[in-house]
Amino acid sequence: MTQILSQYPDNDDQQDAGLIEVKVDGETLYSGGFLTLKRDTVRLPDGNTAMREYVLHPGAVMIIPLFDDGRVLMERQYRYPLARVMVEFPAGKLDPQEGALACGARELREETGYSAREFCYVARIHPVISYSTEFIDIYLARGLTAGERKLDDGEFLETFTADVPTLLEWVRSGKVTDVKTIIGTFWLEKILAGTWQVGPAQRF
Repeated sequence: MTQILSQYPDNDDQQDAGLIEVKVDGETLYSGGFLTLKRDTVRLPDGNTAMREYVLHPGAVMIIPLFDDGRVLMERQYRYPLARVMVEFPAGKLDPQEGALACGARELREETGYSAREFCYVARIHPVISYSTEFIDIYLARGLTAGERKLDDGEFLETFTADVPTLLEWVRSGKVTDVKTIIGTFWLEKILAGTWQVGPAQRF
């Protein structure tokens, strides 16, 4: 019979023991310049074994650039795996030994040309928990100053501004389907309403 818990067991190691899978063997199927594909053999909680294939990802940072008038800075970028142009907040992967704040400030400047007076930590999300180690740290950027962007070789994108009601409508209608941007939009709505708080302002 399926067990239904009456409440979420916070920090309950004993409860987690009935769910945890333990690696017993593993191999690297592919190692590229960006991603690594792994296949592990794991021992299940009932003692049986199973295979788990997953992608190692270095992690990323997304910035929500908020202008003083309430508009946000957005990007349009072609995403090859989906063969379509996506509407997104600025984001990029972490370089080796790079902190999240440094990554966010760098990506904002390189992709849009803007720098920010302050960055506030919002949240960490795990967008594809079934097959990737990827995490994305989200920051809110305020006090934006325009400058010259420096796109990577082979990188093509357009920037534009939108207000939050329009962005919410794009999420509702399906014009925006990028999960990190959807989550960032919902966070932004709560932040502006004063119902959800962000971390202290940091400067970079």
